[in-house]
Amino acid sequence: MSLSYTELLSAFELDDNIAALTNSGYGIEREALRVLPQGKLSDKGHYKALGSTLTHPNITTDYAETLLEFITPVSHLPERTIAQLEDIQKFTFGEINGELLWPMSMPCFVDCENNIELAYFGESNIGKMKTIYRQGLKNRYGSMMQVIAGIHFNFSFSQDFWLKYQSFEQNEQHLQTYVSDKYFALLRNYKRFCWLIPYLYGSSPALCPSFLKNKKTDLPFKKSSKGYVYLEHATSLRMSDLGYTNSEQSSLHICYNDLHGYVKGVQEAINMSSDKFAAIGVKVNGKYQQLNANVLQIENELYAPIRPKQVAKSGEKPSQALLNRGVEYVEVRALDVNPFSPTGIDLQQMLFLEVFLAYCALRPSDTLDAAQQEVLDKNMDEVVVRGRDPELRLNDEGVEKSITEWGQSLFTEMASAAALLDKAHTTQKYSKALAVEQAKIINPNLTPSAILLNYLTKEEGSLSKLALDKAQEYKDYLQARDYQFYSHDYFIEQAQLSFDKQKEIEESDKVSFDDFLKGYFGK
Repeated sequence: MSLSYTELLSAFELDDNIAALTNSGYGIEREALRVLPQGKLSDKGHYKALGSTLTHPNITTDYAETLLEFITPVSHLPERTIAQLEDIQKFTFGEINGELLWPMSMPCFVDCENNIELAYFGESNIGKMKTIYRQGLKNRYGSMMQVIAGIHFNFSFSQDFWLKYQSFEQNEQHLQTYVSDKYFALLRNYKRFCWLIPYLYGSSPALCPSFLKNKKTDLPFKKSSKGYVYLEHATSLRMSDLGYTNSEQSSLHICYNDLHGYVKGVQEAINMSSDKFAAIGVKVNGKYQQLNANVLQIENELYAPIRPKQVAKSGEKPSQALLNRGVEYVEVRALDVNPFSPTGIDLQQMLFLEVFLAYCALRPSDTLDAAQQEVLDKNMDEVVVRGRDPELRLNDEGVEKSITEWGQSLFTEMASAAALLDKAHTTQKYSKALAVEQAKIINPNLTPSAILLNYLTKEEGSLSKLALDKAQEYKDYLQARDYQFYSHDYFIEQAQLSFDKQKEIEESDKVSFDDFLKGYFGK
């Protein structure tokens, strides 16, 4: 039987059940461009002291050699996750020869796309595949889009949470089937309300004009006195058509109603041919230009504000891992880098996101058809380009609502989830985090996008100077503090171990790259 939101809150609140709200899993993936002190993109490759990008557990690269990615392991305390991220960045700063980490999502000044070097992962078949995938992204969307940085927040509820939930509903499914179904219910609710994320945390309302070179856009950009282009009410241009979107994917209707429907949709997209991408060619004059000519080269190319995840084993596709072992956690992907935090995300955000995801998990969640998903996608699209426009109205199941009206209603409902988490952790921090974010619903001038635009327009500030000042401030702060979780020796050891592991992978390859690729897509 299905229970209401209020009934579930009451059940979890009982003394025998409240502890199930603790021991959740947290993880962060933070991307950051390496830049020179004057603000230009670094021209150096990945520093050897940082280890192998293919195999290091904490430090790798995303699209470009200069786009670092820091990864924290699963932790059961959000404070520890932040400490781990600080430690990783502290070590990195000591090994990158005076370079800085750009503290914003949209890139610094890039005078030529050809200066953006593809990330290199060594000579193994899997390493080559990673680089060719990035070559495909370059040919499909251009390099500039691929040096945009973001934050991924990984979260899972404890097994005890799901066991309690299942017992409340008197459900007799296999536990992992039940858990996967409940995570997909969470995903649907997240999609219903995910416009909140760019509204609250969007930090990219403006761009360096170099980003728009050779880009066609109908967006009504204005120009600041220092030459930056911006949209007056934008929150997250990173999440707009200028950033992490894929026009070829607009025809896809990935189903979030159940695990098998989702995997089927993703796998169909990987096998769906694209005339546009076929024109690029796959192997041209003996050199790969992309992995294939389909709408998606691999599953990672699916741009989505949230993903269901299961840790994949060696050689296992993400969708196959989901089919084999179900959903293990969710990856929230709609977060801009927070320019006002040394780690790109702060504890306040993590606490709110936990409340938000708990609300999405406990609230009833009907299935969504394609038409309903289109409405939700449109809500998101509107908020990223005009989320602070007082005239904006979003579509809530056919009813037009202002962000203030809808937001206040959601925060009123989320207050109960925050109170439940407070009780479970013997704290007030969740309710306090919720109050901080609710203030932004009442007053849009408190949002980071509004603060940045105010600096850019009314104070006639320079976005680059602000970013560089923050970058230097964060470098000084992180280098001055002591390690909290890791140690310097740990990173030295991991770098060497990662090179040893990369060498082992390269020496274990027994087939040509062409045959490896055929085998990978033939599975």
